[in-house]
Amino acid sequence: MFGIPGKQAVNITPKAAGQISRLMAQAGHAGLRIGVRKGGCAGMEYTMEYVDVADPNDEVVEQDGARVMIAPMAQMFLFGTEIDYETSLLESGFKFNNPNVTEACGCGESIKFADS
Repeated sequence: MFGIPGKQAVNITPKAAGQISRLMAQAGHAGLRIGVRKGGCAGMEYTMEYVDVADPNDEVVEQDGARVMIAPMAQMFLFGTEIDYETSLLESGFKFNNPNVTEACGCGESIKFADS
């Protein structure tokens, strides 16, 4: 487990928790795994996938009925991140307010961390 004992790796806003809970209920999955991978114009991008069983090395965050698993390799990049869900006239989706990001591309899909 990465991070500070007693402190969750990520914070999930009520809107994001509601959306994750709905997705879990609709699809019958155990939760949503979040990770990062190399890609995009800034060097890294977030990944999200449904999971039926948590990996033993995943950091599991449960908040307001939502369950998020953080992939082992992403834990140090996501620590302190707030996960939100926003809806606008043109789009809706999860937003990551991540204090570890040093740069992001114009489309918001790709990010850069100090060590990447």
